[in-house]
Amino acid sequence: MNLSFGTGQAVDIKEGINVIRAAFDKGITFFDTAEAYGPFTKEELVGEALKPFRKDVVIATKFGMISDTSVNSLPKHIRKVVEASLKRLQTDYIDILYQHRVDPNVPIEDVAGTIQDLIKEGKVKYWGLSEANADIVRSGQESLKNL
Repeated sequence: MNLSFGTGQAVDIKEGINVIRAAFDKGITFFDTAEAYGPFTKEELVGEALKPFRKDVVIATKFGMISDTSVNSLPKHIRKVVEASLKRLQTDYIDILYQHRVDPNVPIEDVAGTIQDLIKEGKVKYWGLSEANADIVRSGQESLKNL
């Protein structure tokens, strides 16, 4: 995130690629981004930077946060975001997909079922929740047991 707007100072794309590749050269293999970072541009940067050694890294990205005040975790939207993220990240799978913000209008069971389908399709390996309380996490776990 801080390669684009988190610090108030955007980083040149070439410089960002160099920073990410230098991190990999120093042994860092976990890279976290989100559709909201940029928006979209940080996934593009991460995808370009990691393309030469994609199989040697873990890429995590997030869905569902449209803005600081708006969320969307409808199943149809999750699928749309994942397809777009895969293209921007220049990969055919996402190692870890996080729900960026819990959507109070979409039952966590619907989110869990959609992501479980994406896992079965090979587009996502694992999923997680960001900024979720314990009750939401337990509900997500229970819904997966019933799939």
